[in-house]
Amino acid sequence: MVLLSAYVLWMVFIVTWWIAAIWTARAAVKASGLTRTLYFAGFVIGFGLLFTPARDAGFRGGFSGLLPAAWRGVLWADPAWAGWTLLGLEAAGLAFAWWARLHLGALWSGMLTLREGHRVVDTGPYRLVRHPIYTGFIAGAWALALIAATPAALAGALALTVVMSVKAGTEERFLRRELGEASYADYAARTPMLVPFMPAPQRRA
Repeated sequence: MVLLSAYVLWMVFIVTWWIAAIWTARAAVKASGLTRTLYFAGFVIGFGLLFTPARDAGFRGGFSGLLPAAWRGVLWADPAWAGWTLLGLEAAGLAFAWWARLHLGALWSGMLTLREGHRVVDTGPYRLVRHPIYTGFIAGAWALALIAATPAALAGALALTVVMSVKAGTEERFLRRELGEASYADYAARTPMLVPFMPAPQRRA
């Protein structure tokens, strides 16, 4: 019941997330097509692994037909309280990502795109971390992976963490170049990248 609820919550999140993609401003500058394609491939692999069900789950998804059976074996069984706690963490992570998406409004982009009228947003969830959408995605991914408790799901959560962390750094270099180093550097100096309340690295002189 908890695992099914975790999958359903993610599915609802993804569907509504992409429906909302129509609410964006016109693109002004985009990163190279190769860069965007590589990150898209990383997301496909990460989510494909994350959504691969256990071998005895009774349904197919993710990379079920491509992975060895051992990758889909359950490593442990969470007690009920732990499962529901993780489901709550997943919901909180996805809600945090949606808060950031709504706060960003028409400036949101999925793949390294600068929108018309783009500026440094440092209010709402962006006061806590510079990339709250990725923070929410990573938290939601690990919560689902720990509920599923399969090597495939854990590998998927790890892959998504790596992809989103690297992409966050790429986005920052992109924004510094397009918006101006001084504009972004002050924000980065006082706000952590992905983990709320962690000290931000001091800007070098």
